[in-house]
Amino acid sequence: MQKKHVLFASALGVSFLNTVLAPAYGADTPTSQSQSQSQSQSQSQSPADQPQPQPHAPSSQTVAGKAGQAAATPAQTRAQAQAAHAQAQTGQQPASYFAGGTPPDPTQYLPPPPKPGSLRHQTDDTAFATTRGWKNDARWALAASDARLHLPDLLNSFSCAAGFTIDASKTPRLVALLRKMGSTEVPDMWKGKDYWHRARPFVGTDNAICTEEEREEIAKTGSYPSGHTMLGWSLALVLTEILPDRSTAILQRGRVFGESRIVCGVHWESDVQSGYLVGAGEVAAMHGNPAFRADLDAARAELQALRNTAPKPDAKQCEIEHDAAVHSPL
Repeated sequence: MQKKHVLFASALGVSFLNTVLAPAYGADTPTSQSQSQSQSQSQSQSPADQPQPQPHAPSSQTVAGKAGQAAATPAQTRAQAQAAHAQAQTGQQPASYFAGGTPPDPTQYLPPPPKPGSLRHQTDDTAFATTRGWKNDARWALAASDARLHLPDLLNSFSCAAGFTIDASKTPRLVALLRKMGSTEVPDMWKGKDYWHRARPFVGTDNAICTEEEREEIAKTGSYPSGHTMLGWSLALVLTEILPDRSTAILQRGRVFGESRIVCGVHWESDVQSGYLVGAGEVAAMHGNPAFRADLDAARAELQALRNTAPKPDAKQCEIEHDAAVHSPL
C-alpha cells in the first residue's frame, strides 16, 4: 500500500506516500522516526503546553530518497512509496474494506479536471493567486499544520470541532478504523491521480507553498483529486456519525481541512472539490461492509466515553480554525 500518498495523498511522491499510510494513518507529508516520537510525546502534554503548529520538517528518509534520483513516473512513485512503507511499517497494513469487492472508481464518476483557459480553470487560477498573499499569517500556519497526516496530528486537528481533545493514544479502536479506511481509500485516490496526472498549481513557478521542504517531491505527483481533502472529509463524515451533536462544527472543520490545500498552494480549487466527492463516495461504499460498521460502532463507544474525561482543546487554536471557516478561499 502507498504510505505517504495521503495519508493519503496526492500524487505527491515518496514523501507524501510515506505519510498517508504511516503506521498512524497515512497522506501527503513526510514523517521521520524522530518526528513520530516527538509527536507521540506531545500527546501527553496539555494543549496549552504544546507548541503552535509549524510546517513539518522533511523526513530523513525522504531526503535520502531524493539524492541522485531522476524524476519518477507515477508507477515508479507508487513502487517507491510501497517500498518505503514496507520498510517503515512496524506491523502489517490492515486489509481494505473493499477486499474481494468492487471499489468506487473515481476515474468514472468524477468530472475531468478543468482544461486550461476554461472558466473553471480561471477560478482555479484566481484562488491560487489570491491565497499566495496569505503567506506568514495564521491561516498559512494552519494550512501547514493540516498538511501533517500522522494520525495523532490528524485527530487532534478535529479536537476543536469535537469540543474535546481527541488523543490518538486513548482511542485505539478509532485509530484502527482510520488505518483500515486509509488502506481502503488511498489506492482509489491514486487511481485518479495517475489517470489524470494533473500538474500542481505551483509547478513551473517560484510561488511559495506552505510545505517548501516537499516541493520537489510533490511536483512529481498528480494534483487531481486531492488526497488530503479526501482523508480529511472522510474523517469528518465518520466523526459526524460518532458525534452527531457536533456535526455542524465537524463538517465545517472538514471543509477547512480541504481548503488548507488551496491555501498551501499545492492543490487547485477543483482538486479540493473533487477530494470532497471522493471522500464521500469512499465512506458511503464502506458502509456496505459489515466489518466497517462494526469497527465504527466500536470507535463510537470509545470516543463517547473519552469525551467525558478529555480536556478541552486550546482556545486560541479554536479561534484560528473558526476564523479560517469564516474566511474561505472558495
